[in-house]
Amino acid sequence: MADGSLFPPEAQARKELRPHQETALDLIRASARLGNRLIVCGMPTGAGKTVMAARLIERALAKGKQVIFTAPAISLIDQTVAALEAEGITDIGVMQADHPRTNPLARVQVASVQTLARRDIPEAALIIVDECHIRSRVIDRLMDERQDVFFVGLSATPWAKGMGLRWQDLVVPVTIGELIEAGRLSQFKVYAPDVPDLSGVKVQAGEYVESGLADVMGQAALIGSVVQTWLEKGEDRPTLCFAVNRAHAADLQAEFERHGIAAGYVDAMTDRVERDLINRRFRTGDICVICSVRTMTTGVDLPVSCIIDAAPTRSEMLHVQKIGRGLRVNPGTEDCLILDHAGNSLRLGLVTDISRADLDTTAPGEKAKREAKAEKLPKPCVSCGTLHAGRVCPTCSHERRPAANVETAEGELVQISGKRSAPTKAEKQAFWSMALWLQQARGWSAGRTAHLYRDKFRVWPRGLRNVTEQPDQAFMSFERSRRIAYAKRMAGGGK
Repeated sequence: MADGSLFPPEAQARKELRPHQETALDLIRASARLGNRLIVCGMPTGAGKTVMAARLIERALAKGKQVIFTAPAISLIDQTVAALEAEGITDIGVMQADHPRTNPLARVQVASVQTLARRDIPEAALIIVDECHIRSRVIDRLMDERQDVFFVGLSATPWAKGMGLRWQDLVVPVTIGELIEAGRLSQFKVYAPDVPDLSGVKVQAGEYVESGLADVMGQAALIGSVVQTWLEKGEDRPTLCFAVNRAHAADLQAEFERHGIAAGYVDAMTDRVERDLINRRFRTGDICVICSVRTMTTGVDLPVSCIIDAAPTRSEMLHVQKIGRGLRVNPGTEDCLILDHAGNSLRLGLVTDISRADLDTTAPGEKAKREAKAEKLPKPCVSCGTLHAGRVCPTCSHERRPAANVETAEGELVQISGKRSAPTKAEKQAFWSMALWLQQARGWSAGRTAHLYRDKFRVWPRGLRNVTEQPDQAFMSFERSRRIAYAKRMAGGGK
């Protein structure tokens, strides 16, 4: 069956799809034609994964097939049903506790993963697994037992360790950056008002230990800084604030309210009724800030235009999920302000620079390989403080003018190692000519000039022309670093 026949070209879409959603369907069909039946579709938050999934379901139903759509959290069930019904799919039953929409005869079953693990699972030709980066034993079992069933996984962050050992293929129809450029996601601006010192926080299983984070991030000064920064920069924007744990979230909520800012609190124990009430109050503006502990990282469709991240993480997945909550375009929230008190953007990068082309194939017990970042990590603009990785600040247009190939370390300018290939003859000649120019200008001895060249290239100057050339900034920075190093040696007794 893994020949793509379940996904024939659509004769007429019920609703016009966006280009990236059409691309997603094309890539899934192409992967199926290659013989894959366990296919992950990676699409950013706000890309319309459920709308695209509705088209897959329509095509399966048109062939007389049954479908199961699984969600990892009970809170996502009603949201999924509403989204599918909005696309014209009405023959839906729900598998979740004693849900009022329970209907075992319906051809589309929307099921919580927890319920699937406890019940007889109906037949289906297509199983769609939402948030498939969250591994589930029941989904693993179904993959093994139902060899004639297509599985399509949906995830904005399909980068979990070992996903490639279960799933066969990853298709990525669009990136966050492309959706922002197309106007489908909002532009964003990131500030890192204060970067916590995490050097003493232990790491376990690749993530910071919560107790250590709570000690650092729960300090009164940092909690006060979160609220003060929001008062200065937040512009009263609808805001999600991510905390380390419940106590931290409660303290942040109390601090906001102490300053007269209406704030809500959500954690894993907040039931659906209370969550819905908080969401309604947020939409109407009665609550301006929601403080939460991870629970608002998935399945949230609120008009958010500011993210406060006060929960340091080493996980790129969690980092992207949190920022993604603010990237939907809503009336009045066309851009997003990110106040990164956790330093995650400095440590992990901007979300537009984080992506993967393949599923991770790390075996259990092995250490996941960390890919070298293709892009530089962002740094604050010296003019306005916006984090960016380019030369020109996207906010104030200030242009960085870094010294060529030098960096500062312990007050001394030192050459960056391992960043350049072997110097060419022309580069050696240029350096020698600049050294000769400086020799004349400062009255150096020929030996001092030759030693400067040797410090640079680890060999004595040979076969070069004795012509002068005015030094550039890179040369002057290197020469200055040598004088500083020499002065330090002399101050230390020549050691």
